[in-house]
Amino acid sequence: MAEESNSSFTTREALFYHETGRPGKIEIIPSKPVATQRDLSLAYSPGVAAPVEAIARDPLAAWEYTAKGNLVAVITNGTAILGMGNLGALAAKPVMEGKAVLFKRFADVDSIDIELATEDPQAIIEAVALMEPTFGGINLEDIGAPECFVIEQALRERMKIPVMHDDQHGTAIITAAGLINACYLTKRDLADVKVVVNGAGAAAIACTALIKALGVHNDNVIMCDRKGVIYRGRDNVDQWKSAHAADTDARTLEQALAGADVFLGLSAAGALKPEWVEKMAKQPIIFAMANPDPEITPDAVKAVRPDAIIATGRSDYPNQVNNVLGFPFIFRGALDVRATAINEEMKIAAAHAIAALARERVPDEVAAAYGVDHQFGRDYIIPAPFDPRLLETVSSAVAKAAMDSGVAQKPIADFETYRMSLRARLNPTTSILTTVYEEAKRAPKRVVFAEAEELTVLRAAIQLRDFGYGTPVLVGRTQAVKDKLRELGVADPDDFSIQNSADSEHIAAMTEYLYLRLQRRGYTKRDVRRMVNQDRNVFASLLVALGHGDALITGLTRTFAQSMREVSRVLDPKPGMLPFGIHLMIGKNYTVFLADTTINERPSAEGLAQIARETARVSRSLGHEPRVAFLSYSTFGNPPGRWLENIRDAVAILDREDPGFEYEGEMAPDAALNPQVMALYPFSRLSGPANVLVMPGLQSANLSAKLLRELAGNAVIGPMLIGMEKPVQIAPMTASASDLLTLAVLASAGVVS
Repeated sequence: MAEESNSSFTTREALFYHETGRPGKIEIIPSKPVATQRDLSLAYSPGVAAPVEAIARDPLAAWEYTAKGNLVAVITNGTAILGMGNLGALAAKPVMEGKAVLFKRFADVDSIDIELATEDPQAIIEAVALMEPTFGGINLEDIGAPECFVIEQALRERMKIPVMHDDQHGTAIITAAGLINACYLTKRDLADVKVVVNGAGAAAIACTALIKALGVHNDNVIMCDRKGVIYRGRDNVDQWKSAHAADTDARTLEQALAGADVFLGLSAAGALKPEWVEKMAKQPIIFAMANPDPEITPDAVKAVRPDAIIATGRSDYPNQVNNVLGFPFIFRGALDVRATAINEEMKIAAAHAIAALARERVPDEVAAAYGVDHQFGRDYIIPAPFDPRLLETVSSAVAKAAMDSGVAQKPIADFETYRMSLRARLNPTTSILTTVYEEAKRAPKRVVFAEAEELTVLRAAIQLRDFGYGTPVLVGRTQAVKDKLRELGVADPDDFSIQNSADSEHIAAMTEYLYLRLQRRGYTKRDVRRMVNQDRNVFASLLVALGHGDALITGLTRTFAQSMREVSRVLDPKPGMLPFGIHLMIGKNYTVFLADTTINERPSAEGLAQIARETARVSRSLGHEPRVAFLSYSTFGNPPGRWLENIRDAVAILDREDPGFEYEGEMAPDAALNPQVMALYPFSRLSGPANVLVMPGLQSANLSAKLLRELAGNAVIGPMLIGMEKPVQIAPMTASASDLLTLAVLASAGVVS
């Protein structure tokens, strides 16, 4: 039921996230070139006349010539915002923008948030219906009951595009998927299970209707609201509740639960008592989905019924009922067949697809993030939200159901090709980075932040702690750090671990350790003591070297070269390793790894080969099959020149090793990345555009990386330092808190080291 994380963070940090840079979370960018006068003439007048006339002749042409076919409106009036209640349309805008982000992130669906300043259902119906020419689908959100029923039904009748109130049907679909699997595990037949639903709002009614459509017998379901059981003949029951009135003598939730197989809670925290759970049938199935706190905690259930299967709406318990498992993929499938509706058959298909996916073996990248024990079973009846297979599995099932039920206007002829196109829509790096964050949360490490008096650094450290990714160790003057934590809205600055070289209990051990390292490099003990006391990078590195931290983040106040020199006084490379840096450039459907961008001015052939091997390893750890190109100004000797032998010798070294990945060189960037240019060299061993670019020297590599950072902005991650004996990351001086957090998580999760 939840789409939000249950991690804590300060109000100040949440506001800072939303206001930094461009306010809000979404923007619109053109999908066609608009650089020249000719481009503008094609985009607007006179070029736009041709598609206008085509659409006037055939309205379905709008899906071919406009963005309509991939555009969903996220619409609310703010009367039921994320469990916060009726705060109005404008207050709902951050939530609706967030929904638009989820559509794009999980299913590559473009969406626009629309907040309507009215509580009049008819006014909403009229406003939304008039927007049908603009959108390919309508996602209603956070609209209170019972008005949401009236609005959705009227729009479904009037509009010939998919309309879905996600608070109802998204929750229902994920709940139904979980129930299918819980019954499978407990060897129950859906037609026989006795279900008690606590709550009679939009989500509860939708859940009840869908499980009945799946096969749960109408007479086996009892629904309760605040006044107790909704039984036949009860007064003051509206038409939506009365549709689920039960023929029963039970009048309270406690009475209804006696002998029940299933509890579906969509009500309030604490609504289900442990003593009532004891009276349920063997192996009870309990979905306690109230947010932010469930009707009963899994621990409380297990204390009285260890045989229970439990789901909640929270991410910190197993079996999270999370709408993000459904709505992006449901709309994706509906849009791709130009469906005129999202009907019951499509919702049932989505539920079965989600349930079936949970029963399949979890892929390695998901298992790595959620724990290898997370295979189908009592603690895994619902797929992980970041399972990369959801897009193709659920979208395909929904598209096929739309075709089978007669609401598809553009049937899919080849579903295998369609599945491949779905896989190509999203960059695997985004999913893998998400699972890396989850891995860090599963095994949090101590991350030393060497520059903790910087607000940007503290923001990253706060997020690392509050989201559960690790324990920050802050290096700086104790009172100054605490004052700045308070400035950032932290209520418990004393709970942070702060290491101050002026009074650290580790100074003596640090001085002795470093003196033994440096005494034959011309440093006296006094020099070393001064270095330990005054150089934050040396002090922070010693914390890691002596086991008081697991990873180090620095770089914000000094150049990369200076920070690297200071860190290297304490920490060595891994045995036999050449330290180097990688920048990641992340596009919509691709990721490119550039190396070495930070350290080695002109690597030897052996150094280039090692850089290629290690960068290929990192690319695999982030979900990519490496295709390595050794870059040069020359492509296979044309034009001839100096500085080519190292590159050719590096290729020869890999030829002798058979390293297990594709590689080629020497070659110019266009010969490595542009399929048309690549076709000129049919003998090339690359099966597609390269995704690992090994640069010939530091000058070209560093220039390229910094140009890309300035031109591509947030699409670049790095540099990531590879090859040190301890996890160390040196961020650029312009890094944001988000950049620092990403590097901290990558380091502590062991992806880059």
